[in-house]
Amino acid sequence: MAEKTYQVIVRGKFAPLGDAQRAALLARADEHDVFQAKFTEEGTVTYERSLLGFTFRCLVPATREEAEAVVIGRAEALAATAVAELGAGHRDLTSVSTDLDDIKIRHRARS
Repeated sequence: MAEKTYQVIVRGKFAPLGDAQRAALLARADEHDVFQAKFTEEGTVTYERSLLGFTFRCLVPATREEAEAVVIGRAEALAATAVAELGAGHRDLTSVSTDLDDIKIRHRARS
């Protein structure tokens, strides 16, 4: 049972792309624009038309005992799967995670 939730951002580069892969990614680029990005358990992939790299955003539920490295490993596996579903490979993944319990919300003082 998940007791914590992490927000994870995975950045990576596309593996070398063939002409057909480039064309397919460019055809769907509007669907993967940064303005479509959301943090969900399924995750979302965004990339620019330059096709140099991508960003994957997701939420990863975890137990209190699970280390951050386990959470990042899950997120990177989700990212790899999402990029593969787009018909591309990946390389050079780097990730950063935030425990949502650690986020402090400041409320503005009312005048």
